[in-house]
Amino acid sequence: MGMIGGGRGAFIGAVHRMAAALDGEIELVCGAFSSNPEKSKLSGEDFYMDPNRVYGSYKEMIAAENKLPADQRMDFVSIVTPNHMHFDPAKMALENGFHVVCDKPMCFDLKEAKQLKRIVDKSGLIFALTHNYTGYPMVKQAKAMVKHGDLGKIRKVVVEYPQGWLSTPLENSDQKQAVAGNRIKARK
Repeated sequence: MGMIGGGRGAFIGAVHRMAAALDGEIELVCGAFSSNPEKSKLSGEDFYMDPNRVYGSYKEMIAAENKLPADQRMDFVSIVTPNHMHFDPAKMALENGFHVVCDKPMCFDLKEAKQLKRIVDKSGLIFALTHNYTGYPMVKQAKAMVKHGDLGKIRKVVVEYPQGWLSTPLENSDQKQAVAGNRIKARK
């Protein structure tokens, strides 16, 4: 697996790495862990990565991995960038022959989603959209309990996902998920 995003201080990258490692079948072999090349390199050190496989950008990573022999390059890429930045790396990965596992949401808008679907259909590659909390052991346990009838007949499910960090004006800070709101407004 290669990873785009998810480096030091990232919001969701660690969760995806843990979920990918649960069954011991996936190995993180390369990454462009930040849009800041230095931060990407430092993140690669944190993950004990081969420095030659830690890239300064997703464009550099996809191009370099594509040049490696098939048995040495990444098999697929996991995209865990801020939400509004999923389309371009997914498009490039697919166009270069790599399967894609992308954190939700798939794209910024319906136009990008339809374009990406055409690319996936043409490529014949796998595009998987994650809902990563399904990888949590407690969620798996709850699913098993429901399946086996341990909780009786389920009549109603109420779920909350409070994110207190979003209740402050983080868009004035360096926090990428919050800053994304300003970029999204600018695109409209």
